[in-house]
Amino acid sequence: MMFGNKPATSLTQVSPTQVTAVSPSGNGAVGVTVTTPGGTSNPVSFFYVGAPFKSSLSTSSGPLAGGNTITLNGTGLSTATSVSFGAATAVPTVISDSTISIVVPAGAAAGPVPVTVTTAGGANNGLSYTYVDAPTIGSLAPTSGPASGGTAVTITGTNLDTTDSVTFGGTPAPFSVINATTLSAVTPPGTAGAADVVVTNPAGSDTSVGAFTYVAAPGI
Repeated sequence: MMFGNKPATSLTQVSPTQVTAVSPSGNGAVGVTVTTPGGTSNPVSFFYVGAPFKSSLSTSSGPLAGGNTITLNGTGLSTATSVSFGAATAVPTVISDSTISIVVPAGAAAGPVPVTVTTAGGANNGLSYTYVDAPTIGSLAPTSGPASGGTAVTITGTNLDTTDSVTFGGTPAPFSVINATTLSAVTPPGTAGAADVVVTNPAGSDTSVGAFTYVAAPGI
């Protein structure tokens, strides 16, 4: 049996009408022929599928619990059968040769994991996905400031290094990530009284109810 101009690496006759063979290395479309004492058959087309190439993920992080849907872009993805996020594996939905959709499985622990795609042509990795735990707020300092805003507030807690937003009384505040346990934020203008403080990351959010008090300017 020949695959193009290369012989099969193994050939077994199963019956007068069937043989099994192991294809040699190759690429693209080739004709497969079988030769017997009676002659050589007409070629039957066989196509070598190349290993996939991944170029990007639509989202590079998400909750440790998984369940969010992301897309993976690349080439050679039409025969994708599985996508692994570290040790966790999911079955993708093939959209086209360049795009697949995956419901991210739950992770074992927060942190980055390699992403591996397996197709009929082999497996390929090279991208990374980060599992994120939801944030928690422990304390604020100071806990009050003028209603005009502009107070620098230090927020301590956990899982703060992946923070997407900080709000005071529902109003977004500019912030800087110091480390996983500390944020620095500047209060936006607000209404006199207690305001909820909310910290959000890709895994969820935490609310510290009435944690910051806006103080009205004194009247004259």
